[in-house]
Amino acid sequence: MRKPIIAGNWKLNKTIKEAVDLVTLLKRAIRDTQSVDIVVCPPFTALSQVSEILLESDIRLGAQDLYWEDKGAFTGEVSASLLKDAGASYALIGHSERRQFFNETNQSVNLKTRAALKAGLTPITCVGESLAEREAEKTFKIIEEQLAGAFTDLNAADAQKVVLAYEPVWAIGTGKVATPAQAQEVHAFIRGWLKTRFGADAAKTIRIQYGGSVKADNIAELMREEDIDGALVGGASLDAQGFSELIKNTQAVLLSAR
Repeated sequence: MRKPIIAGNWKLNKTIKEAVDLVTLLKRAIRDTQSVDIVVCPPFTALSQVSEILLESDIRLGAQDLYWEDKGAFTGEVSASLLKDAGASYALIGHSERRQFFNETNQSVNLKTRAALKAGLTPITCVGESLAEREAEKTFKIIEEQLAGAFTDLNAADAQKVVLAYEPVWAIGTGKVATPAQAQEVHAFIRGWLKTRFGADAAKTIRIQYGGSVKADNIAELMREEDIDGALVGGASLDAQGFSELIKNTQAVLLSAR
């Protein structure tokens, strides 16, 4: 059974003090996380301070992006090794906002995924279609292209270290959520693609999150689907009470399934 993973993407929110206050509250609210992997992804500026708060916690630290070169004349970029030094163990890669606003491509997603793996970070690599692409019935074509790009030059052992996040662009920050059936359909397609590319054993172990307006009140129905292994959470992760409630609802689904 794949261990669910819930990751909170704080995006461009939270000062250092606000970030520290949030994770301090989260630590108090979430004491037993053995059944679920929990990750928080603050802005770069707060990584080190948040890392110190999380030292005696099961909550892990993630970054929102990285650059594929380790060092050099790349003004404004942050490498995987620098993120590890700041305390991160995960990194978001290819989020739809990076693709939409910062010209992220399938090739750069691949370079970043490989850089994360090389440095010992766990990549949370994102794929997803726009509303126009879904309405044009191109969802599976787009997802397949993004997967093929992201996993270029990776073998099955590499692939099993990657967490995938399916985030339909039309459901991010809009309040719209793919129905559990819609999300499961794409997750099943992704797992089928992984099976074809890397074999059945690898496909069974790779975790696939759903991302797109996930909240405490809709996580349970999503988590009941066979191929949904957690969530990449945006706005709902900015509030300690709401995020902890979401995690507890996830744990409740796991308990009921035993």
